[in-house]
Amino acid sequence: MANFSKSQAPRFSVDVYQNEYLPEGGREVNAIVTVTSTGGGTTGGMPIPAPVAAPGRYATGGGAADAAVVIMVDCSGSMDYPPTKMRNARDATAAAIDTVRDGVAFAVIAGTHKAVEVFPGNGRLATADPVTRAEAKDALRRLGAAGGTAIGTWLRLADRLLGTAEVSIRHGILLTDGRNEHETPEELRAALDACAGRFTCDARGVGTDWEVKEVTGIASALLGTADIVANPAELSADFTQMMATAMRKEVADVHLRLWTPVGAEVVFVKQVAPTVEDLTDRRTEAGPRSGDYPTGSWGDESRDYHVCLRVPAAEIGQEMLAARVSLVLPQPDGQGPPTPLSQGLVRAVWTTDMTASTSMNPQVAHYTGQAELAQVIQQGMDARKSGDVEGATAKLGRAVQLANVSGNKDTAKLLAKVVDVVDAAAGTVRLKAKVAEADEMTLETRSTKTVRVKK
Repeated sequence: MANFSKSQAPRFSVDVYQNEYLPEGGREVNAIVTVTSTGGGTTGGMPIPAPVAAPGRYATGGGAADAAVVIMVDCSGSMDYPPTKMRNARDATAAAIDTVRDGVAFAVIAGTHKAVEVFPGNGRLATADPVTRAEAKDALRRLGAAGGTAIGTWLRLADRLLGTAEVSIRHGILLTDGRNEHETPEELRAALDACAGRFTCDARGVGTDWEVKEVTGIASALLGTADIVANPAELSADFTQMMATAMRKEVADVHLRLWTPVGAEVVFVKQVAPTVEDLTDRRTEAGPRSGDYPTGSWGDESRDYHVCLRVPAAEIGQEMLAARVSLVLPQPDGQGPPTPLSQGLVRAVWTTDMTASTSMNPQVAHYTGQAELAQVIQQGMDARKSGDVEGATAKLGRAVQLANVSGNKDTAKLLAKVVDVVDAAAGTVRLKAKVAEADEMTLETRSTKTVRVKK
């Protein structure tokens, strides 16, 4: 990990929002944990010492900015239909390269049924500066479209390249326009499992011929973002924004650590803002009654997590610490205790006051609704595809209702392209007879995006 000076180190804070009061016999405790990182350096929080390579030299073990990024560009045959798609992809990759900060290690991969190093080649990463950026963009001009799609091979090559850099922040950007037809789902899953925890990755689907669950699954497994770029002409703006966000990352591999007392258990841990992401099954044990949940890389930002616990029932008037929530930074070599970043406490108090024990905390209520919103959209779209009109209408109607209650206007607009809204408050809708494929895929892809609670 980078050695941050006090002026450069981002500061983490943990705030816990909950109703700690439980009725007699009550056992379930819910809390929203808001994690905020602020105060990183002006260059993304990563110190930039004197350059480690002269202009045009290649990185052999880390860039000056303690970060490395690999761009994976789909070059399968379908990228030539229409021909402008491949050109847009080249332009977008060039724009992303222009956004890479000086000193960052980078590479470009052409992805088909195999993975090929486009730049710099020979298993190396280049150190970003005016010379290497120009060389990379020159290499892009030779990219053409031919072959199939085997995304797992792209990810494995990216992992090998990123692994050569002695840096904290390792990030990938992946673009595909089609389905992963030249390897099995099991092969892709194995590649994702091998890469998880080694680098984060943003995934984008361009056009409408790709599989939503594949692209969102890649981003989910690698703790990145997923989105659709239905119009290839919009790729450059999207790639520029993605790379700019990656360049602002300051700390990698932050873990959310939960300690629970004897008799207590964790029911689930979910990120609920800015997107819904279930982290429950990603727990790794971290000592007696402690477990770590990965949160990926952080810049100046804030995220919310929903923690649900089951505690032993206690007598009226009794109070207990239901969980200790910590942010920790593991040592880069895995040796020694992690660095503590911040901490919050989740409490449980048993009471006979029914008003206190039955009142749902506003943050918990909001994000419970947001998680349900993401779920019913997926269920509704699956039902629609299978021809279950009644089921799709019910689920998407509930989604409209939840979006309306929570003020999630972006999701409400996406839903309105798939259903005719009769009564948003009641969740009364009719399925549209004809829906543009891009609108359908956009709703699916962005279904997990949430709005923050109004505090």
